[in-house]
Amino acid sequence: MIRRNFLGLAIGAGLLAALGSPALAQSGYPAKPIRLLVPFAAGGTTDLIARIVAEPLGRELGQTVVVENKGGGGGSIGAADTARATPDGYQLGVATVSTTATNPAINPDIPYDVARDFTPIINIAATPNVIAAHPGQPFKDYKGFLEAVKKSPGKYAYASPGNGSITHLMMEMFKLSTGTDMMHIPYRGSGPALNDAVAGQVPIIFDNLPSAFPFIQDRRLTPLVVAAPQRVPALPDVPTFKEVGLEPVNRMAYYGIVGPKDLPREIVDKINAATRKVLQDPGIRQRIEATGSIIQAGTPEAFAAQMKEELAVYKDVVVKQKLTLQQ
Repeated sequence: MIRRNFLGLAIGAGLLAALGSPALAQSGYPAKPIRLLVPFAAGGTTDLIARIVAEPLGRELGQTVVVENKGGGGGSIGAADTARATPDGYQLGVATVSTTATNPAINPDIPYDVARDFTPIINIAATPNVIAAHPGQPFKDYKGFLEAVKKSPGKYAYASPGNGSITHLMMEMFKLSTGTDMMHIPYRGSGPALNDAVAGQVPIIFDNLPSAFPFIQDRRLTPLVVAAPQRVPALPDVPTFKEVGLEPVNRMAYYGIVGPKDLPREIVDKINAATRKVLQDPGIRQRIEATGSIIQAGTPEAFAAQMKEELAVYKDVVVKQKLTLQQ
């Protein structure tokens, strides 16, 4: 039944094999601590979401879930580490649009195949993305920002969590859609990028809203435009990309849990069920939703289908816009 449903969703033979693996599951799983690898430096949204979920997930599973950070390569280094792990459920990874869609779409040398090398388990949440500026910049809203970058091609630089990250590719989509030119400065995660943006070392940042929001609240960053289904209640004066005529850029980021290929279905189901129970807790939901995120908490098949769809979208963007990692 699982295989028939999976084929009905048309989400790829590789992912089907992963979720339907005949490998023997450990009935006593978990019997030791679980490593949850975040493929970015500490301080970004991926890290934030992982740490909100890790402790209560460990309680549900009866073993500690230890969050570890391994940044670099737009998330590909940490994601590759998860792909190479033993499929016993003791090393899992946080999957993002960067690691499963934008980076693979733009980087021909990515050291893993998204459809073949991961077992999707659950999508935890989806979050808006935001272009923000240091408050010392002359523009204070989207209109002023667009006028400034159009008037001075190449003058402004922007920070992103890394080459091939979702906000790198989204900013390149923005540049091509608006005919603007800005210099890309990649970092090893949102945390370092935010540090330099807040310090004024780089004037603009395109980041996930949850990690940027504390600095926006403190007026250390000025929000200009967001990628979200509708205006974010906490930022009622900030338009969405759709509102400013850039609907293709109006895409959110997701954060889910994956394991290496051939992770036994018994383990997949146990982690999925435990995570869904964690996400039903009002306190956990409030902490995640307070970041501007939207809880997902679906099936492994639904997450697999979403990963496949996002990869196809960004592959199409890369081909049509002729993007490379050097841009």
